[in-house]
Amino acid sequence: MRLGDVPSGSEVRVCCLDGAGPIARRLAEMGFVPGTLIEVVRRAPLSDPIEFRLRGYLVSLRREEALLIRVHSTLSDPSAIGQAPAGDASDR
Repeated sequence: MRLGDVPSGSEVRVCCLDGAGPIARRLAEMGFVPGTLIEVVRRAPLSDPIEFRLRGYLVSLRREEALLIRVHSTLSDPSAIGQAPAGDASDR
């Protein structure tokens, strides 16, 4: 599943980033790294841009950028909702 296709109000975790180069690097710098919990807050008209909540802040991405981020549902692991990945130094 790709982040750009996740409906508003859903929570997912990042699996990986597709592609390489400056866009993928910038997404990683913003916190879109494997294990990060993301909430899809809302979508603008025509689904672009999309607002996400992660690591205590809000960020908006174009749908094209969000489609580079592979995610999986948190429904199979409800105890993980709202928790940062273990050993993640960027939350300190």
